[in-house]
Amino acid sequence: MKLSKLLFLVISLAIFSLYGCSDGGPANTNPNITPPSAEEFNNLRAAAWDSLTQTHQFDAANGISFTSENGVDLNVPSGCLTLNGQSASGSATLEYVELFNRSNMLVSNKATMGIDSTGKKRMLISGGSFFMEVTQNGQELEASCNNVQLKIPGNLTGGTDTEMTLWKGNTDNNDNLGWEEEDSTGVAGAGQNLFVENTNYFAFPNDFSPTNVDKFYSDPRPKTTLQVQPPEGYDSENSAVYLSYDGEKNALAQLDTFDENTGIFSEHYGQIPIGLEMHIIFTTEENGQWRYAIKGVTVAEDDLYTFTIADTQLGSKQDLTNAIKNLP
Repeated sequence: MKLSKLLFLVISLAIFSLYGCSDGGPANTNPNITPPSAEEFNNLRAAAWDSLTQTHQFDAANGISFTSENGVDLNVPSGCLTLNGQSASGSATLEYVELFNRSNMLVSNKATMGIDSTGKKRMLISGGSFFMEVTQNGQELEASCNNVQLKIPGNLTGGTDTEMTLWKGNTDNNDNLGWEEEDSTGVAGAGQNLFVENTNYFAFPNDFSPTNVDKFYSDPRPKTTLQVQPPEGYDSENSAVYLSYDGEKNALAQLDTFDENTGIFSEHYGQIPIGLEMHIIFTTEENGQWRYAIKGVTVAEDDLYTFTIADTQLGSKQDLTNAIKNLP
């Protein structure tokens, strides 16, 4: 009897040592993560935007002559900049952002979603997005002569495409960007606001509004809607969901509709090709870093995809952009 009790005690201690130890237990592999506030998520995006911003100091009377880090030339002739309708002179500042790849589009929340003639949003293939702000003592200057000029190397996006047109961006109440095609007449001297010459695009936006060289993504396959369920506690204010189509490195779609009742993001326009291979990217913030998950899928009709916190990982902006750059 004593031997049996002793054996029972030894076995009990062994079981306790195997399962009672805290190392490697479920509490450590799946910690309780508190979703961020909208402000914390927006601050993370703002920091990414600041890291992409280039600045240039110049005399407003002389106009702008600026070459970006990627070799884009921005020119505004002398005498064109005005403040409250009056010609501007003296020190001024250009803040400039250029986006050519889906990784920078994502961290700055500048997806390439164009608004078609029916009011639906569809993904655009981009030859470059450009954001320009010109200020003097904190006040915005305007290009009154409608002669903002951009020379954009086509090799930044895989070569020039004569089907591209010029688009202007507008931001909604949730800070999501939508692009609308510009009227192609009456801006450049030849009556067009975008043309290709040799290996460059020449664009002539008529002001400093967000500008994009684009065309709609085209796929002949039948289309469907798509839904994404984020982890519990996450919504359109503290997280975002993007779609990266395989093979399209200069484009990024976004699910900009969120149903508060179901807690689901959706593409409700029915523009996703059935059979498309793509990656769904969920992003949010945690303690000043990016928490994200990337899931490769082949689109089926009316699909619902689900993310849990266990699917996500924590990383820096560089970690996230590298992960997106490595997508097909």
